Amino acid sequence: MSSFLNLMNHGGGSMWVIAVFSVVAIAVAIERALSQYQFIARAKLLASNVNQALAKGSTADGRSACERSISPLADVFLVGFAKVGKHRDEFVWAAVHRERQRLVAGLRAKLWVLGTIGATAPFVGLFGTVVGIMDAMRLFEGDVSKVLGPISQALVVTAAGILVAVEAVILYNYFGQRAAKAAAETKLLADEFLETLIEANGGAQGGAAADSAGAKA
Repeated sequence: MSSFLNLMNHGGGSMWVIAVFSVVAIAVAIERALSQYQFIARAKLLASNVNQALAKGSTADGRSACERSISPLADVFLVGFAKVGKHRDEFVWAAVHRERQRLVAGLRAKLWVLGTIGATAPFVGLFGTVVGIMDAMRLFEGDVSKVLGPISQALVVTAAGILVAVEAVILYNYFGQRAAKAAAETKLLADEFLETLIEANGGAQGGAAADSAGAKA
């Protein structure tokens, strides 16, 4: 236990900061993994069920599939169901894609934490090494052997900072790539859904008629 505390106290306590960075990076990675788990597979399954229902002319079944689904894409589709027939087609498209953009933003949530850790951890480690070397220099009395041990211990802090930074950058790139892939997939699925939905509801003329009726009311 004492050796562990000695290690963590290297560099004026910088090792504690680096350890916290590592724990936070792992926690964010776990949260992102759970959030993105089977995202694309669930989205594709929902889109398939909804489009099949719409192709059969059953808007109610399509909406019901969204309400039962655990896929976050269901909220995007529900916006389309709520708007279609009441507004022009372009308004339906805009509303659905606004909701999709909110979904995409959620896919990248907390990734900034990994990016920040990846950028700052090496500097925290370097700071700890500088502090450790300064402390070692106080022991120097003409005998280099007295300071070699403390200097080597101080260098451990930089190594730890670089290690945590590499961990954070790898996680950032991995989950960022997954988020980008999911964002591209949701755009394709949303476009396909909108085409099928609008066709099932009579296209632009139906939306225009609804707008005209609403204006007269």
